[in-house]
Amino acid sequence: MQASNPEIGTGPLPPIPAKRYFTIGEVSELCGVKPHVLRYWEQEFTQLKPVKRRGNRRYYQHHEVLLIRRIRELLYQEGFTISGARNRLGESAIQEQESKVEADQYRAIVAEVRAEVQALLEDLRG
Repeated sequence: MQASNPEIGTGPLPPIPAKRYFTIGEVSELCGVKPHVLRYWEQEFTQLKPVKRRGNRRYYQHHEVLLIRRIRELLYQEGFTISGARNRLGESAIQEQESKVEADQYRAIVAEVRAEVQALLEDLRG
């Protein structure tokens, strides 16, 4: 189910420049979302925490711009509710953490096997 919102463009989003911080206006343009919506999403999605400096101005980092694009996709293109999108993002974070743990376990196994093979090679040579 696709939500229809006249404020949202259907074209591709512009590439994200290689910068450390982005203002709310820049993020609004990069993500196709109005600034007031970004401020609302900050309240709804705890993962979204822009740095606030100088007169409470918001500065978003690259990973937050990617997160906003993902939230936008879930809400506007995939038809999720705010609650549903929040749950989906939580599931993604859990899966990502599990994948990191699995990768670490596999690295440890590979290191053990490599050490065993090295020991066998040394035994065969010596």
